[in-house]
Amino acid sequence: MKALRAGATGRDMQTMTIREVKQAAATAPVTAAIHAQMDRVQVKPTKSGSEFLELKLLDAHDSFILRIWGDSPAFAQVRPWPAGTFLCVEGEWTSGQYGLEPKQWHLRLLEPEEKETLLGGPPELREKQETDYTAITVMVDGLADPRLKALCRLFLDEYGARFRRTGGARDYHHARRGGLVEHVAQMMRSASALAEVYPGINRDLVLAGVLFHDSGKLWENCYEKEGFSMPWSEPAELMGHIPLGIELVNRLWRQLMESPLAEEWQIQSLQPAGETVRLHLLHLVASHHGEYQFGSPTLPRTPEAALLHYVDNIDAKLEMYSESYATSPLVAPNIFERRRPLTTHSVRSLPVFVQSESGDTGSDDEFPAEV
Repeated sequence: MKALRAGATGRDMQTMTIREVKQAAATAPVTAAIHAQMDRVQVKPTKSGSEFLELKLLDAHDSFILRIWGDSPAFAQVRPWPAGTFLCVEGEWTSGQYGLEPKQWHLRLLEPEEKETLLGGPPELREKQETDYTAITVMVDGLADPRLKALCRLFLDEYGARFRRTGGARDYHHARRGGLVEHVAQMMRSASALAEVYPGINRDLVLAGVLFHDSGKLWENCYEKEGFSMPWSEPAELMGHIPLGIELVNRLWRQLMESPLAEEWQIQSLQPAGETVRLHLLHLVASHHGEYQFGSPTLPRTPEAALLHYVDNIDAKLEMYSESYATSPLVAPNIFERRRPLTTHSVRSLPVFVQSESGDTGSDDEFPAEV
């Protein structure tokens, strides 16, 4: 096993994401280069008493463990590298008992331009998150209530960069750099559509509630400025994202009330009263988990709070199914191994109906004689 020293060349190999390599290697060996960040490196003992390195490598979507044995030239090379190092692993990949396993692999540090590309994520993910963030700003700018519009705009202006690198969760859904933007944008689209169906819903309130419902995750699930690690934070551990979100809404609201805008609103005698608007927005943030046992300090008590809770749950669940289809192994045709927190195996969804040119829709699998 040969390890290239930092800066060595070997860049004509196809570059794939960790997830792409996992999917390809599940059926056949694949030769590829993986660009990743080293989240941690640990020295561990073997059964014989010698040492090996265990590296956890991350990219925008996934992670895997790389082990470097003590007799490898790479052992001494990698051992002093700190967590956060960006590197490239090139070789032939197979799927083994412990996940991805490389053969005849080489290792080098990433060049600055490669690091920048990696941090941006795959092109399709980068494009999606740009589209989603634009959609959020457009919906915010379309709010009719000037107080909610100004509050949301202030949040995006002050915390937009942090928002754009925050995950929707640590593990279960949208657990990637920028995942919270995807989650919020899709929830806002869904909530806006439902507000059209149910005209009694205060659309401005529910859209502002969606934007702020997980805002505490900017301290609970935020990735480093240059990396795929999601460090733990003392405020998040002591408070949790719901109280942090409530505190953020209150702090930004106080800023607005001390601005010239507040004087204009007072002259205009806007209705409903500002304090009532703030209270209802806080209720949406506080109740969005829907149950005391899931961390909400209160239950949804308004139509807007109920709508937000269910839209949040729907978007998270559908993302879990998408992740299951993308990452879980098949246990039978069309049936995927259970992926937590889903409580069952996932079954591939029914394809959209397509009329063939002959008019034949195709034959279904034979229905079981007994169910």
